[in-house]
Amino acid sequence: MKVARIMMLIAALALAMGSLAFGDDSVKQEKKTDAPKELKPQTHCPVMGGVFDSTQYTDIQGQRVYHCCGMCSAKLKADPDKYFKQAAEQGILFENIQTTCPVSHEILDAKDTHVDYKGRRIYFCCNDCVAKFNADPQKFLSKMDGDDSYSMPAMHDMKGNN
Repeated sequence: MKVARIMMLIAALALAMGSLAFGDDSVKQEKKTDAPKELKPQTHCPVMGGVFDSTQYTDIQGQRVYHCCGMCSAKLKADPDKYFKQAAEQGILFENIQTTCPVSHEILDAKDTHVDYKGRRIYFCCNDCVAKFNADPQKFLSKMDGDDSYSMPAMHDMKGNN
């Protein structure tokens, strides 16, 4: 009887130790998958997939998106969320050209506060503006599309290449 109890106790301890050891590995794996995706600069046209031409781009929602040709601009403007989402999934970061906060309209002296939102890096003057943006992102993104004061003037816009 004593031998059976000892054997059961040893088996229970072995089982408990094994589950603790495997439990640690699963926690470590979860932490690895929760790590943010490393962002890389744009190297290809988001519309056609080819290498972009640095003279062909669209300034949209505070981002400068480069294209392979002038025809891609219309497609990007027709469905920007599609291309920004695709870029976010691939870990691509477009060039940010914002000069003002999308919420307060204050000039961005330093680009210290930002949010990566569905393929766009959006800069803010303060954390209060981040909270307001997060409450209704589409409201502020649509304002950024219609107001050139959010971004630097682009030479191609002046030439009519947009």
